[in-house]
Amino acid sequence: MTVSKAVNRILDLPGLLDDLVAQGYVSRQDANRLIGTPRTAEQAQMHPLSYIASCELQNQRRPGKVLDAATLTQWLADTSSHGLYHIDPLKVNVGAVTEVMSFQFAKRHQILCVEATKEMLLVATAQPYASGWEEQLEHTSGRTVQRVVADPADIQRYCVEFYSLANSISGASGLKGSSSAGNFEQLLELGKLNEPDADDQHIVNIVDWLLQHAFDQRASDIHIEPRRGVGRIRFRIDGVLHPIHELPDAVNAAVTSRLKILGRMNVAEKRKPQDGRIKTKRQDGSEVELRLSTLPTAFGEKLVMRIFDPEVLARSYADLGLGGEDLARWQKMLSRPNGIVLVTGPTGSGKTTTLYTGLKQLATSEVNVSTIEDPIEMVEESFNQTQVQHSIGLDFAAGIRTLMRQDPDIIMVGEIRDLETAEMAVQAALTGHLVISTLHTNDAPTAVTRLLDLGLPHYLLKSTVIGVMAQRLVRTLCPACKRKGTISEEDWQTLVRPWKAPLPETTYRPEGCLECRNTGYLGRQGIYEILPFTESIQALVTADCDLQALRHQAMREGMNSLRLSGARKVAAGITTVAEVLRVAPPPDIAF
Repeated sequence: MTVSKAVNRILDLPGLLDDLVAQGYVSRQDANRLIGTPRTAEQAQMHPLSYIASCELQNQRRPGKVLDAATLTQWLADTSSHGLYHIDPLKVNVGAVTEVMSFQFAKRHQILCVEATKEMLLVATAQPYASGWEEQLEHTSGRTVQRVVADPADIQRYCVEFYSLANSISGASGLKGSSSAGNFEQLLELGKLNEPDADDQHIVNIVDWLLQHAFDQRASDIHIEPRRGVGRIRFRIDGVLHPIHELPDAVNAAVTSRLKILGRMNVAEKRKPQDGRIKTKRQDGSEVELRLSTLPTAFGEKLVMRIFDPEVLARSYADLGLGGEDLARWQKMLSRPNGIVLVTGPTGSGKTTTLYTGLKQLATSEVNVSTIEDPIEMVEESFNQTQVQHSIGLDFAAGIRTLMRQDPDIIMVGEIRDLETAEMAVQAALTGHLVISTLHTNDAPTAVTRLLDLGLPHYLLKSTVIGVMAQRLVRTLCPACKRKGTISEEDWQTLVRPWKAPLPETTYRPEGCLECRNTGYLGRQGIYEILPFTESIQALVTADCDLQALRHQAMREGMNSLRLSGARKVAAGITTVAEVLRVAPPPDIAF
């Protein structure tokens, strides 16, 4: 049901408080106090609903709870007989919604179009009883208008952001590039989005919006992909890519050029892949580093930015999802004075985060921890970090060779990619150093055959490798909305095979809420498969190693498969069967 167009009332503070008192949400004492308290200039500019939410009044209908913005917006939607709408910037077609009305019109009426089709406009409003604009918008657009109620603060924020972005894209459509310069450790100060202005630095504004938007959405990667006539922007959030926006091809090229300049890359070179780096800040002042990589494609340069959060260095093993007997095995491997510890998994499975967390705990004042990385993903003051420089002959092998003359106790090698690097890692382990590195393999036992395939003699593996840990990242259920669910016996046995674990009594399923943007998942944790090199395992490491026998023996000695590790998180209500099956390979073993 929509409000009659004859109704025309603008919400004010006294009127809203009277309604809230009448319906039992606010006490008369609190209402009188708010009305009698002078407001600052900033508070006077706020929507009355937002001002009431900022005062954190007690919700008289729910003792112990405060009247927050979500509760008040839901109440306004219910009392005005409109639907409630949460503005998700990832799902709004900015180009389409900003074309239907001007910024001045939207700001004046405190409205924002959030969906636009050929027949209908869905318009979020913070003034559900105001009339006049609806008829005018239907007349100018030739489409019917459907109202919904949204948080006034969201309408105000996204109105500025969407129109600023649209204005910048429009103003930059004729640009071919951009200017500005930087250096390796340049700190890019993100400006705040202002109201649309003809004098905006359009490309700077678009890049600013892109980075800040990625930070707000907890993105781990930003993809800028050229297509025929357009550029597509996608964010990877909790391991899944989401389409964000499309830019005209000229604007896309200019955005890519500016980011290349900030990353100290060669803007003129578009034929060869390049790597770069940017350091910037969030709005809260915390620093963030981005690693840039370009790749020539059929329609131009594709740019991917990996976002590295320095807070990763402060995470504990519990935050990573590593605990119980797996944590005990991992810490036992790291406590050895010399040898090689390997972490395996595909790109984006959290290997580097695990290594940094382990090194952070090992890097006391009594030991020298040195790393050779390609590139240095996160800067940590307690390590001596060196970046690979292929142009001057400083590769992983050369780096390890040099580090061995630097009196190290622990050496971290970013990745073992070739025989020379593997041989230098073994040499370092044999001379009394603890070496920690990564490999790209599907599971822990396969690391043995991978090293043998590189050409490393089996007897050196037996004498140097301490253990291998494989890992994956699974999305974790949103704690605010997860609901009890059921799983079939067949799905459960798929996870725990070849073990015979009983079906858990309680499991949970994703539901979806505002906190998780209706995905049902919020954040990620690791699942782990740890293979210590015991005497029995070492005996199976031969020149023609039987991988099946090796895996079989490891499981007999207590190694949990990745799927079994995931099954335990399902039983604990942390994730779902579907999520574990999505990322974890089958154990490929039969008893």
